[in-house]
Amino acid sequence: MLDNTDRLIVEVLEKDARTSLRKIAEEVGVSLGTVSNRVKRMEESGIIRNYRVILDPDKVGWGLTVVIGLQIQKGRLIELQEKIAMDRRVTGVYDVTGDFDSMIIARARDRSDLDDLTKNVLSMDGVSRSVTHLVLNTVKEDPVSFPL
Repeated sequence: MLDNTDRLIVEVLEKDARTSLRKIAEEVGVSLGTVSNRVKRMEESGIIRNYRVILDPDKVGWGLTVVIGLQIQKGRLIELQEKIAMDRRVTGVYDVTGDFDSMIIARARDRSDLDDLTKNVLSMDGVSRSVTHLVLNTVKEDPVSFPL
């Protein structure tokens, strides 16, 4: 679990993962050694899994976001999810409860790209039904924001 100091360190890193350890120590009000040790511990334990650039999908040509519900034939879930996850347009693959077996989050460049995704990836043998929802407006999308 994270204590308050860990939470404060993570909050600084979430705002800008390039923040120096020295600057984090100043903002959190602890020593540089404390920050260094805690960041290293959180990295080694898998609490902090990665540092990365988050691009604006619209500005780099991935203007369509889709949420897709899939019903998959019994016994084929993992196999098909792994195949679907390999497509560069797919950003999330989830096991879910309810009417669908899996939910997919994907990006497409345009309608033609979405058509290709739908016909060649989501209609593979073993997918018994798919329902694709086109996202009209993104109210919130923040993959790094978890309540600590």
